[in-house]
Amino acid sequence: MDPLSQAAIGAAASQSSSSAAAIRHALWIGAFAGMAPDLDVLIRSDQDPLLFLEYHRQFTHSLLFIPLGALICAVVFYPVAKKTFSFKKVWWIAMLGYATHGLLDACTTYGTQLLWPLTDTRFAWHNVSVIDPLFTLPLVGLVVASAIRRRARLALWGLCWAVLYLSLGMVQHYRALGAAEVIVANRGHDPVRLEVKPGFANLLLWKAIYEYDERYFVDAVRVGISTSYFPGESIAKFEVSKDFPSLHADSQQARDISRFRWFSDDWLALDSQDNSVVVDMRYSQLPNAIKGLWGIRIRTDPSPDAHIEWVAQRETSATEVNALWQQIKGVGAKPLPARE
Repeated sequence: MDPLSQAAIGAAASQSSSSAAAIRHALWIGAFAGMAPDLDVLIRSDQDPLLFLEYHRQFTHSLLFIPLGALICAVVFYPVAKKTFSFKKVWWIAMLGYATHGLLDACTTYGTQLLWPLTDTRFAWHNVSVIDPLFTLPLVGLVVASAIRRRARLALWGLCWAVLYLSLGMVQHYRALGAAEVIVANRGHDPVRLEVKPGFANLLLWKAIYEYDERYFVDAVRVGISTSYFPGESIAKFEVSKDFPSLHADSQQARDISRFRWFSDDWLALDSQDNSVVVDMRYSQLPNAIKGLWGIRIRTDPSPDAHIEWVAQRETSATEVNALWQQIKGVGAKPLPARE
């Protein structure tokens, strides 16, 4: 999730077990430790655009790395906190904050390698957006209030809010998945796989994506008091042999495509406006749209050792913002078909 959310939940975990005298130190130690795993974004290369994908949310986010990650944080923090805490206490407070990071990230759709190095499986529970003000702002308010009033109970309430909100996300995920199954069945499709993911900054609007007959289909599902949906688009599934028949299987670009396929869980398609770009279908500005937020450009005449080009398409127009807001409000939504 975003750094503010990671800092807030890290601080809440650290403060909740601190005494009144130490709670303000626990705020900054827990907050910085809660953000520390994302320093893996510094592992990148100008020559290899996909290197950061392999290392982000990898070893620093592993559950097995938590004690060592907290130890590194403690070494950095101890010179500032030594008048208040022993080194062991700094390590313990840092570990409480650090431990929250990977688990919170796994609640999003991006994928987190919680069990590295035992497996490179990316865990993604799809129950909260990477940015969600309704999750973050109450949590921030409670950890700040906890520090001001020196009451650990307020931080504990912050943790309770986080757990409650993430639990609501699980309920909404279940409802959205059920609605998506109804939509798919009504079309007479038998999907190879079907997933639902929270829309940007809310738990009301969800992106449903499924694979059927060598195509990907996307719809927006709104799960409020009643359930409705916005029919979406479809696009052909990406196939290297079909879309880039001249690409040599032993080339660096072919290997890069395999790496990107692993990262995106094989939700790949050619960009609808640029057939040299392979996009990650999991993410789009609108949940019922097929235009991906990022992808890789395949070069037509590279050297055998040339890497792909990383492409980001995150520009959001006022029209898209308004369309998303209308979907969140349910304007123009279709009622869910009756179950057969």
